[in-house]
Amino acid sequence: MRKISLLAFAVLLASCGATKTLITADKAPVLATLDLKNVVDDKVSVTVDPGSFTTDEVLFYIPKTVPYGTYSTDNYGQYIEGFKAFDYDGKELSFSKTDDNTWQISNGKNLDKVTYFVNDTYDTEGEVKGKVFSPSGTNINAGKTFMLNLHGFVGYFNMLKEVPYQLSIIRPADLIASTSLTPKKLETSVANVDVFTANRYFDVIDNPILYAKPNTETFEINGITVSLSVYSPTGIYSALSLKDRMEKMMGAQKTFLGDINGTKIYNILLYLSTMEADDASGFGALEHHTSTVVVLPEAMPKERLEQAMVDVVSHEFFHIVTPLSVHSKEVQYFDFNNPKMSQHLWMYEGTTEYFANLFQIQQGLIDEAEFYQRMMDKVNNAKSYDDAMSFTEMSKNILVEPYKKNYANVYEKGALINMVLDIQLRELSNGEKGVLWLMKELTKKYGNNTPFEDDKLIDEIVSMTYPEIRGFFDTYVIGSTPINYNDYLSKVGLKADLVEQETGYFLNGEDPFIDVDQGDESIVFVRKGIKLNSFFKDLGAVGGDIIKSINDEPVTLESIRPIIGKSFGWSPDTDIKMTVKRGDEEIELEGKVGSPTLKVETIAADKNASAEAIKLREVWMKG
Repeated sequence: MRKISLLAFAVLLASCGATKTLITADKAPVLATLDLKNVVDDKVSVTVDPGSFTTDEVLFYIPKTVPYGTYSTDNYGQYIEGFKAFDYDGKELSFSKTDDNTWQISNGKNLDKVTYFVNDTYDTEGEVKGKVFSPSGTNINAGKTFMLNLHGFVGYFNMLKEVPYQLSIIRPADLIASTSLTPKKLETSVANVDVFTANRYFDVIDNPILYAKPNTETFEINGITVSLSVYSPTGIYSALSLKDRMEKMMGAQKTFLGDINGTKIYNILLYLSTMEADDASGFGALEHHTSTVVVLPEAMPKERLEQAMVDVVSHEFFHIVTPLSVHSKEVQYFDFNNPKMSQHLWMYEGTTEYFANLFQIQQGLIDEAEFYQRMMDKVNNAKSYDDAMSFTEMSKNILVEPYKKNYANVYEKGALINMVLDIQLRELSNGEKGVLWLMKELTKKYGNNTPFEDDKLIDEIVSMTYPEIRGFFDTYVIGSTPINYNDYLSKVGLKADLVEQETGYFLNGEDPFIDVDQGDESIVFVRKGIKLNSFFKDLGAVGGDIIKSINDEPVTLESIRPIIGKSFGWSPDTDIKMTVKRGDEEIELEGKVGSPTLKVETIAADKNASAEAIKLREVWMKG
């Protein structure tokens, strides 16, 4: 099988007229080939062929981490097997593997190419500690679908990150590519081989590819061509069935952004998971300059799937503002294997998450009550993180503890930092300026290829706005003082109150009511120290209960995933029997699943608010 792959590669190079004997590696394009047709033991064969080198020692890398979105160390090299290096005569060269992601090749002047096999990450998500987040992971499902986050497939040579790449993909005849990569026009084409080009290695990993049977819809949004491609394992969802909601949502986003034009094309790659043990289990999305990868469970009812798509895709699309347009040198010149992180996650993720909620109230996609609840949820969720941790310090050190475990707070307190900043800017400018105005001004000054100095951004923001903003950043973003949100909500005539809200059975949004014992994944328990929803309360479950079975099916980490998937389709009168272990006693809990709710603190209008505060609230939320 491997020989067939190499033969096809040789034919392809001949058809492209590839030569390299008279050019050096710093000028020749790197030629990378993936064989999706001849999958061996659920692994994809990859060949990477640079120009000729002038040094004896050559280093080849697979990324340790990627520049944005996950802010985690994932070591994609751990999924590489059978690495080999060849000279021009086809003989193997000696090499050593110096860490999970680095191969040191001897006699580099004679290096022709390297070959290796890639395992996918989806297969091992239930097994690997510190698993890769599914939207940044990889999937190999021979003959059915491939999720190519290319940082998991294609590596780079030392000093060749800025060299152009030509990517050739041998594919099954009935699968097509969905990607923002530029297809190359060839004088002589090879059947069922796609050829793409990229200006540099960053552009390779910035453009994921979904291979699946045709299931794509395209629409225009104010000068942006948007393509929605869907892989649905049972075929229950089509791109056509989801198009209208996406078109409405992205139209509203573009209206909200106004004259910010970050891209002319945008690809949404939606992968729907079966939630089986060998499929994706991390749900959400990962941003790129002109596309996003979205992973969600196929078992979700259409209304909930559409709302999840609105929430996650809107967040990812707003990343065209930051960090994809406005970003520091740490992002622009990212070191994939020795990363230096920026201190501005409050903006990269916080501003983006705030916009993903603010635009929905400004454009009439949600009402005021829903917007208030979303913000209050973030206040409550932020309480589970270190509220006295400097946000800039956390951001700069996000890959290590204790900062790493606080990462998810960028979506909670990060958004709230922007809400408070927005209210303060509106107050100081008599309603004329807010965070959106600020980001537009920064976009005008910078852009995709002009990074800012990391330690000078806040000074610049202060000079663009008001002296009072320096105190805000020094106290709440650089400093470690927790924010009193009521102080700022009162400026716009709001206050906190208690209400009931709907939840899922096992999840409240992304927050679970259950957890798994880290030392024994067969133990699934009801979480302690949190408010439980009516589903658990009405059954009689309490925090700390170990769930032994649900409807007579033994519960483990592996089995709970499909149970959660099925719960999306439960009706209130569905019967349930849950066996729990409480101390030394096993208890049978039975009843109807009902419609789960949770009493939570929310934000509501203050009846005693001044006319000035109400006016400021109107311009803050309506633009």
